[in-house]
Amino acid sequence: MVAMRVKKKRDTHTQSRSPVKMGGIAALLAILLLVYAQETSAELRSPGTWNLLVNNAGISAMHMVLTHNNKVILFDGFSSGPSNISQPSGECKNTGSRIPGKLDCSAHSVEYDVATNTIRPLTIYTDTWCSSAVTIADGTLVQVGGLNNGSQTVRHLAACQRCDWVESRQRLAVKRRFSSSHLLPDNRVIVVGGRGQFSYEFVPRQDNEGVHELSFLAETNDLSQDNLYPFVHLTPDGNLFVFANSDSILLDYKTGKVVKRFPRMPGLEARNYPSSGSSVMLALEGASDYSDAQILVCGGADPYNYAQASRGNFLNASQNCGRIKVGDASPSWAMEAMPMPRVMGDMLLLPTGDVLIINGAQRGTAGWRNARNPALHPVLYKPNLKLYNRFQTLTAASRPRLHHSSAILLPDASVLVGGSNPNGRYSFATATDGVYPTDVSLEVFSPPYLDSDYAARRPSVTSVSTASPAHGARLTVRYRLRGHFFPGTTSVALLAPPFASHAVSMGQRMIRLPLHNVTLVDDAPASISGRVPTYEIETTAPRSASVAPSGYYMLFVVHAGLPSHATWINLM
Repeated sequence: MVAMRVKKKRDTHTQSRSPVKMGGIAALLAILLLVYAQETSAELRSPGTWNLLVNNAGISAMHMVLTHNNKVILFDGFSSGPSNISQPSGECKNTGSRIPGKLDCSAHSVEYDVATNTIRPLTIYTDTWCSSAVTIADGTLVQVGGLNNGSQTVRHLAACQRCDWVESRQRLAVKRRFSSSHLLPDNRVIVVGGRGQFSYEFVPRQDNEGVHELSFLAETNDLSQDNLYPFVHLTPDGNLFVFANSDSILLDYKTGKVVKRFPRMPGLEARNYPSSGSSVMLALEGASDYSDAQILVCGGADPYNYAQASRGNFLNASQNCGRIKVGDASPSWAMEAMPMPRVMGDMLLLPTGDVLIINGAQRGTAGWRNARNPALHPVLYKPNLKLYNRFQTLTAASRPRLHHSSAILLPDASVLVGGSNPNGRYSFATATDGVYPTDVSLEVFSPPYLDSDYAARRPSVTSVSTASPAHGARLTVRYRLRGHFFPGTTSVALLAPPFASHAVSMGQRMIRLPLHNVTLVDDAPASISGRVPTYEIETTAPRSASVAPSGYYMLFVVHAGLPSHATWINLM
């Protein structure tokens, strides 16, 4: 016998226009206040939790990225000396590192399987030290540059079972270390800057194409070279927001012309490596046609901190953040203070649209043993709250994560944290007098929305109408939800997983899709007690590759501040 399908339309836009009796409003407010009180008490009781996943991943996670087959790629470089895991082939290599002729029989890249919590060593052939990468449309990681014999190398790693690193025949036009990579709407990769390189180039290069000079990078250089690892964000109009030191521009990368110069970010601090603040472009909103791009930059250090640290004088890091609307006719930085100073902090977009700031130190800068006072407390930034109410301090970590640490978002909406090697080489001595050992562990941080009290109330995605939507295509997403449905609190977010290194999350992107309808679909027999209601969302994928370049995204449904587990889609 086939059960009758019952549909009840729950269009939040329609409901807002429907007449509601005052008694109904009062009841609804009472429920919302009760939920708010419960959530507030839960946050105070458990503002996030930490768990150790792997005590020895073999390497320290200087670089880290999630692939769409739920594997995490980690690597450092030959210059740190032998790691804690052997090469998969057992062979030893002349690494071309800082110790000429030194053979290294260890692996410097591994694959972490999220589902099985296991490690598989990978093989890199040239030095990837302080390099950059981004994932292209088919899920392949394109990684460029590094040190010594790897400084012009282009490498690829496909997201497939038992795949390993492959080096491209085409090399970078110039040597690049400390550069930034970003995926473009045409599926090419732009590589910006690097030590002594005031230019950008494309991967792959077209015939007779070389480097494109970018004088802005020369203008922002200083004695500490605080324009390394520039912050690069693709804005919805197809241009690039580029931030270096304390200045920023909007760049038409096709012509090399500066479209707009933004005012200098207030304060004396530098924000890029080695002063190492961090940056995100806040969630792009489909409800406003994705036109309101906002950039958030937090932390950093005074340009003199680097030289002072080398003399044993560890000055306070920056405690402020700046936020700017890229499309404003007369843009200006809105400044606010974090709960604590921070340098080398990773900034991650969460499915709720909030920003997690994690890792780093409160004094000093990036570099060898240049930092003190680890910033153990993550901080949550809630962009939609009023000024001065946006920060929440979360549960402290027990392990310092300093220079060469990283963090990424996982599909279950938790955060994978690894790395920290503020030493010139692998060193596992006990921390003494501010000297912190190399850390090869992996931990997971669960933000407050993953508190066990909320587990039964998290939405669960059951289907997406297509796993490979075209730009502008209609999408239908179904999810199950236990407990009360609160109109106006549902959202669908696409998140592009970033490549994390040196407090920079390259390619990180969040798109909140427009909601056309949210409908209750009761497709279970009424005789079944305790059934879980199913809801259907009608939405549309972004129409422009400048808003969302083709590639793999994690799709999350968020209801009342609680995210689902992600479903991967491949935006075509």
